[in-house]
Amino acid sequence: MGMRKHRYPSDVSREQFEQIRSLLESARKRTKPRTVELYEVWCAVLYLLKTGCQWRFLPSDFPRWQTVHRYFRQWSEPDQNGVSESPRLS
Repeated sequence: MGMRKHRYPSDVSREQFEQIRSLLESARKRTKPRTVELYEVWCAVLYLLKTGCQWRFLPSDFPRWQTVHRYFRQWSEPDQNGVSESPRLS
């Protein structure tokens, strides 16, 4: 799990990310060790939301677009009450 060479305007600080880490981690049932850093996946999602780019056009220094998309889908799935698990971006 390496660090990106570039920072993007859509990135959040690691301190900001730590405030939502547990919520993001709880949305995934761990069956095997994680191979990507959640911070990088979260920043990739923020980049997509900010730029409106297509999944396949994510810059290559983020995790693979398929990986980011899989996490996004997991975080967006509604719970038993119909509420998304993903943190609100307000």
